[in-house]
Order: sequence, then C-alpha cells, then structure tokens
Amino acid sequence: MRTANRTPTPDPVPVRALLRDIGAIAVAMVAIGASFGAVALAAGLPVPAIVAMSTLLYAGGAQFIAVGLIAAGSPVAAVFAGLLLNARHLPFGLALGDVLGRRWRHRLVGSHLMTDEVTAFALAQPDRAGRRRAFWLAGTLLFLAWNAGTLLGVLLASRVGDPLRLGLDAAFPAGLLALLLPALRDPQTRRVALAGAAIALLVTPVLPAGLPVLLALAGLAVLLLPRRPRERPC
Repeated sequence: MRTANRTPTPDPVPVRALLRDIGAIAVAMVAIGASFGAVALAAGLPVPAIVAMSTLLYAGGAQFIAVGLIAAGSPVAAVFAGLLLNARHLPFGLALGDVLGRRWRHRLVGSHLMTDEVTAFALAQPDRAGRRRAFWLAGTLLFLAWNAGTLLGVLLASRVGDPLRLGLDAAFPAGLLALLLPALRDPQTRRVALAGAAIALLVTPVLPAGLPVLLALAGLAVLLLPRRPRERPC
C-alpha cells in the first residue's frame, strides 16, 4: 500500500540560535531607544514622562512622532498619528491569537509586548510551541532593551547638553528607511510611497506639524487608478 508523500515539518529553531538572533535586534533596540530618550529630553519632556512613554506606551515609531508633534504644539495630531501607525497591530493580534493563550492576563501582557519584530520571530516558527516560546522570549528581551536604551539616552543627553548636535534625531527615520527599502522594489508600493511623500511635501508649508504626515495617507489613492495593461512583445 502506498502512502501519500507528506511535506516534512521544519525543525524548530534552537533556543541558542533564537537568543542570538533576538540579541542582535536587541542591540539595535538599545541604540534606537537611546536616540528616543535623548530626543525627547531635548524636546523638553520631563524624565518621568519619557520613561512612562517607553514603559506604558512602548510604541517605537509612535513615540518619536508623539514627541515631535507635542513639541510642535499638536498633541491631537500626535494621538491620531499614533493610532494610524499602530493600526497594523490588529492583524498581528489575529495572527498571534493562539500564541498568547486564553487567559486574559496573558493576552493583556502579550498585546503590550507585541511589535513588528516580535511578531516576525513568532510567525517564523513551524509549530505552536515554538511560536509561543519565540514570542515571549523576543517580547520580554526587546521590551527590556527598549527601556534600557531610553534610560541610557536620557542619562547621556543630560551630560551632552544639546543631543540634537549628535544627529540622534535622524537615527529612527534612517532605521525606518532601511526597513522600507526592500518593499520599495515593488512598483505599486513605490508609486504609493512617492505619492504620499509628494503630498506631504506640498502641504508642509501651509499646514500645522503632524497634518502633512496624516494627509500622506492619501497616497493610497494610487491603488484606485486603473492599471495599464502590459503590452506583450510580438
């Protein structure tokens, strides 16, 4: 009797290799967290507020945007920008529902630790046990790394004077650009990004800080334009 060929299930990533990969990301998190702490202190935020943002908000890009918009006098825009930026966590939560467990305390803590990197580590594992292990390891270590970096940035900025002289405010945008570059190889994604950037540049001189970033979402309208059929070679 013949048996159907089954695709072999990939082996789970060993804990040592998983910790090595998470550690590499954690180093980057410390550096970016330090830039946030320094930039937030330079923007005039009190130290308790900076620490609370990294501990209670823990939103990476939303924290940078919030600091910039609050310093520019647009706290309402900061709230909307943060909500839009973190809307991607809704599909993350659906994908990781079985990983977090059924108890509410696990779901609450897990949703707080959920980031792009943690989600990527978890979903890369072949089985449920591996996903759960990767999620909690990455979530805990990266949370600690971000908050340690924030404290380090605050301490260094208090001794440097004006941390903006070091260009730390450019660290996070540069990191985001590096992450986005592979996605820009897709022509459709590139058109949306260019349209959004053009809109933001056009309205920046006439609108308050924060609104150009929100209006850049209108670049998604490019997806509604009819696509030209490709001409086939004769």
